[in-house]
Amino acid sequence: MLPPVDLRPPFNISRTSHLRLNVADLAESRKFYTTVLGLVVSDEDESTVYLRGLAEACHHSLVLEKSSDGGTARRIGFRVFFDEDLDEAYRYFRDRGLPAEWVEMPHQGRTLHVSDPIGTPLELCATMSTRPRLHINFEQYQGAHAQRLDHFQLLVPDVYELCAFYSGLGFRNSEYLEHGDELIGAFMYRKGTCLDLAMVPGDGPSLHHFAYTVSESHDIFTACDFAGILGYGDGVERGPGRHGPGGMLFSYLRDPDGHRVEVFNSHYQTIDIETEPVRWDATSVSTNARWGLPALEKWYFEASAFVDVPLMSPATPPSPMTLEKFLSSPQPR
Repeated sequence: MLPPVDLRPPFNISRTSHLRLNVADLAESRKFYTTVLGLVVSDEDESTVYLRGLAEACHHSLVLEKSSDGGTARRIGFRVFFDEDLDEAYRYFRDRGLPAEWVEMPHQGRTLHVSDPIGTPLELCATMSTRPRLHINFEQYQGAHAQRLDHFQLLVPDVYELCAFYSGLGFRNSEYLEHGDELIGAFMYRKGTCLDLAMVPGDGPSLHHFAYTVSESHDIFTACDFAGILGYGDGVERGPGRHGPGGMLFSYLRDPDGHRVEVFNSHYQTIDIETEPVRWDATSVSTNARWGLPALEKWYFEASAFVDVPLMSPATPPSPMTLEKFLSSPQPR
């Protein structure tokens, strides 16, 4: 069911690092991420805001860029172990006919822009300037006290195809969803927890969500409370709830441009090589675990498109159990 993993990949990606989003109103987006999630500003100017979580020492994990294309995503970023890994990555992508170019990015060392086989724009760097961690500066806490960026989830036209590509880069699966003999969800990691990159079927490549960890379960409710207090209550899209795969407590919120961000209470470790991925049968599991209602239809199908990247649809359109379907179907008494 799962593609083979290259445990000695051609270059070493170490973890999810950062992402870049286009936003229409920079001040409004800054307000959302600082007061609802509790991220802190590392630097800013009239067109860009660089943010990080309280436990993050590196300069940024989220970059907001003012644009008339607000609501679109620019790139998702990964760190590599060493600077020479960037050179290996450049050769790897070029040898396969995939885009690869060197760019200059503020507050980062050498940076490489590449795209995976379905066009997902990636940004790779080995180093970044640092700032003091603020995880014990409790007097500066706001909102949900978001600690660190954890993972991305993509909608993709063919989960197996893309899973095979990232398996070739050393990504392993912690868990996966299947339906019959079809792989319909891959939860992949590099950093030793259960997730850096998730992929599920949908029109893509597109960014379904990105996720920040919080220290305490009640911080998830705090995010929802502050969203309501500050006028973003309609953007609390799903949860609080508990996932089936992963088992984490979560809530999903939409920012002022519609980008979806998850806050959750972290997850288990997958450090040892003998750790087997957990198989979930999609016919017998919801994305909730044992309790809670299904998600709204828009949660499954809406996502942030990447700038100038054409969307492709799955051969078989996904048909998940949505809240709308659940409420319209006869329920047992």
